[in-house]
Amino acid sequence: MTAFGPAMGRFTELRPGIRRLVAPNPSIMTGPGTNTYLFGSEEIAVLDPGPMIDSHIEAIIELADAPIGWILVTHTHPDHSPAANVLAQITGGELIGRPTPEGPHQDATFSPQFLVSDGERLETDEFVIEAFHTPGHASNHVCYLHEESNWLFTGDHVIDGSTVVIDPPDGNMKQYIESLRRVRGLDCDALGPGHGEIIRDPERVIDWIIGHRLQRESKVAAALTANPNLTTRELVPHVYKDVDKKLYGWAERSLLAHLLKLEEDGAAARTDDRWSPG
Repeated sequence: MTAFGPAMGRFTELRPGIRRLVAPNPSIMTGPGTNTYLFGSEEIAVLDPGPMIDSHIEAIIELADAPIGWILVTHTHPDHSPAANVLAQITGGELIGRPTPEGPHQDATFSPQFLVSDGERLETDEFVIEAFHTPGHASNHVCYLHEESNWLFTGDHVIDGSTVVIDPPDGNMKQYIESLRRVRGLDCDALGPGHGEIIRDPERVIDWIIGHRLQRESKVAAALTANPNLTTRELVPHVYKDVDKKLYGWAERSLLAHLLKLEEDGAAARTDDRWSPG
């Protein structure tokens, strides 16, 4: 992930009633760190409290400077949700999200008190937030629309200047592209991503991500035709020539996601662990 956007640990008031605090967890995968958002001023909703870092949890409480009534989570990857349970224990805030799927890269500690479904709304005296289930990056991924601003908070579903890993079996490329198209149709004024700056031109960014994914899919299909009967590991150098070899492990996961989509579309087939055109 490109290192862009707000400096880690920086608090920003994005607009009245919406604040952002960046967690101190910068990395190649998280950019400058995970964005934690706070909604309201009299009673606060916290979105994505981030990793289990004591100083960040303390900073959230200090920044809130009011009772925290709700703690929302976009998905349960370890850079987004592990602080949620601890923050709930300290503040009494209600945990809102979807259950944690099985898998090695999931936060098994997250246990929502309210299992949010598509279209459900959190209505308070200060704001209304609507949930949109957006599977793809993770099966339990939810984006949240802040209705007054018409800003959609997208977790890892949409990030500007970068693409996210789609890691099967929980990650699903076909669902991801379908969810991107759904979000594009919401006609939001801005997107608040899980990493990086507010996106003021959602259609441009979403179109770029979809185009990039479909272009990569074309490369996968061409690589299968030119190099049939290869494993995913053997295919990676043919498809990801533009990617640093240090990232080939993650690239292989996204490659598998593309292959599974092509298989579902009838354009790829596998025998044991080897792939060929469908």
